[in-house]
Amino acid sequence: MIEVNYVDHMGTDLSVVNAARVSFGKKSKLICTNLILGKYAMSKGDKKLIAFLAKHKHLSPFGHAFASFHIKAPVFVARQLVKHKFLRWNEISRRYVSDPPEFYSPTLRKAVTDKKQGSGDVMADTTLDGVINQVGIEATKQYNYLLNRGVCEEQARMILPLNHMTEWYWSGSLDAFADMCKLRCSTDTQEETQDVAWGISHKMDDLFPVSWAALMEAS
Repeated sequence: MIEVNYVDHMGTDLSVVNAARVSFGKKSKLICTNLILGKYAMSKGDKKLIAFLAKHKHLSPFGHAFASFHIKAPVFVARQLVKHKFLRWNEISRRYVSDPPEFYSPTLRKAVTDKKQGSGDVMADTTLDGVINQVGIEATKQYNYLLNRGVCEEQARMILPLNHMTEWYWSGSLDAFADMCKLRCSTDTQEETQDVAWGISHKMDDLFPVSWAALMEAS
């Protein structure tokens, strides 16, 4: 099962605003909207500034807000996502660990002629699921056999199929994650990468609602 777990973050929407306003020696503060309940919000002017920055691709202020996630996904998904620039990536390595491998069991989809789309509707024939499962069983058996015969971990791992699960810490700024999510949340990208991207996008929207909406809407 693919998992996206929030780890930590730094900054707020106001961090973006003040990183931009420092050019003029200015600094914004949140406005109290309900003194009794202790509620505060950004001013309309600050919201407009964020929208302007995103629209005109003045992205450096968004680099002052940061988030980290722990992702668990199959290797074939990780190898697509690792390509994105400016995101820090630290992954578990089977050069050093020999824990029993875990495998991703997909819902198989039909092939399509349009390779840009990648795949089509879910297949009705569920008997093919057994092929995927059997590969994992056999790979685990042979992997353990090599380890038990004294083969080093970094070589024994090479027989594991691409659907074995990996995990990594993924950290980056607002603009870097937005760049990834705008591409990977698109309906024409692989469904499994969408699962990761949407998991990140929903959390970033909770953490930085004004900035995230502006970045995701900007063309």
